[in-house]
Amino acid sequence: MTIARFARRAATMAAFAALAACQVAAPYRPEPVAPRQTGFEGNWLSTDGVAMSTLTGGQFTTRARDTGSTLATGNYRNIDGRTITIQVTSLIRQTTSNVNCALINPTQLNCTSSTGQQFTLVRAPASV
Repeated sequence: MTIARFARRAATMAAFAALAACQVAAPYRPEPVAPRQTGFEGNWLSTDGVAMSTLTGGQFTTRARDTGSTLATGNYRNIDGRTITIQVTSLIRQTTSNVNCALINPTQLNCTSSTGQQFTLVRAPASV
């Protein structure tokens, strides 16, 4: 009888193994990839990494990256496909100024303020 019991257990184990082998893995579903941003819309970092500016729907906001505090707000308008003008209100200085920015390539904006100060913004990676 022990041989019969052993044979049944072996058959049961073989059946479980066969069933396990038949299991179908879930279909592969790749993670969605954010579309590559083009134009001016999106998040832009100061070259020193201290602030991030967001341009979306004609609105402009700059926030400190360490605290998230809003440093400046405003609006922008597209002059042509490569140039925008931004009206910036500094919440720290309580002043308003104009900034012109040229899209040098999809990841770089070169900007000049109405006082002549020049600075560069680089497109933020999607993970920021």
